[in-house]
Amino acid sequence: MATFFGEVVVAPSRAGVDDEESAEESCEETPEDREIRRELEKKREIDVLWTLKPGAPAGSSADQPFACSQFIVAIGHNAAAFLSSFILDSVCWEVVGVVKLWNEWCRTSNTTNVLPTDSFCLFYQLISDPTVLLCQCSCYVAEDQQFQWLEKVLGCMRKEGLQVTILSTCPVADYKTQESTLTLPSPFLKALKTKEFKEQICCPLLEQPNIVRDLPAAVLSYCQVWHIPAVLYQCYTDIIKLDTITIEAFKPLLSSKMLKSLVKDVSESSKILKKLLTTNETHNNIYI
Repeated sequence: MATFFGEVVVAPSRAGVDDEESAEESCEETPEDREIRRELEKKREIDVLWTLKPGAPAGSSADQPFACSQFIVAIGHNAAAFLSSFILDSVCWEVVGVVKLWNEWCRTSNTTNVLPTDSFCLFYQLISDPTVLLCQCSCYVAEDQQFQWLEKVLGCMRKEGLQVTILSTCPVADYKTQESTLTLPSPFLKALKTKEFKEQICCPLLEQPNIVRDLPAAVLSYCQVWHIPAVLYQCYTDIIKLDTITIEAFKPLLSSKMLKSLVKDVSESSKILKKLLTTNETHNNIYI
């Protein structure tokens, strides 16, 4: 009731309050919710299983960082296939580690016997120089798992004397340019590097406002923060699946200082590349 003319009296009402309280109650986490969340977090933990500590002296602690002079990371099926075709072989390299992870898009195991189409993340050590380490990561590492991957992989390496090379692929539709992407000579390479990387790069730098994302961006950002010389070579392609043209788009990198001493016989590389693609086609065939 108004006590004088013009006074507005707001009558007591719970309109809206009940809705807010019910929303707060629905947001409250029950013990069952907390248990489910803990189980999911535990399931999404990344395990890096080192079969042999690369560059680690005999008798050293497993928790001590190991020496690594070169770390080459291939992210995605085509980048991983490029290393399989032109760098890796069973004579000069040995498997020293594997990443076991699970998320909504993929899951990996601790097996080292994999097909080109499998989701996997394996580490190899150069037998003649144990400080040279190579990683093939064809599995998807979710955003909430990337920090774990960085800490459990790069965090195990001494930062002194370390140099990192990252290879990845990206849809050409993500490339920002004033030209039509239909006129671009796809696939093509672009590079991003940290301030500490002083060597000559093998392709033009990535122009603004283009960005990189996911694990390649996380690795490069980690190197920038820790002042590690690093370069990312990103291949823009219009073919998503395993493809000869996309794989061979990385070939200019074989003349780089980092990779040229690791290149194997080119004739053997062609055979292995053909075998990889044949395996991929056979694996993808559907018989009715």
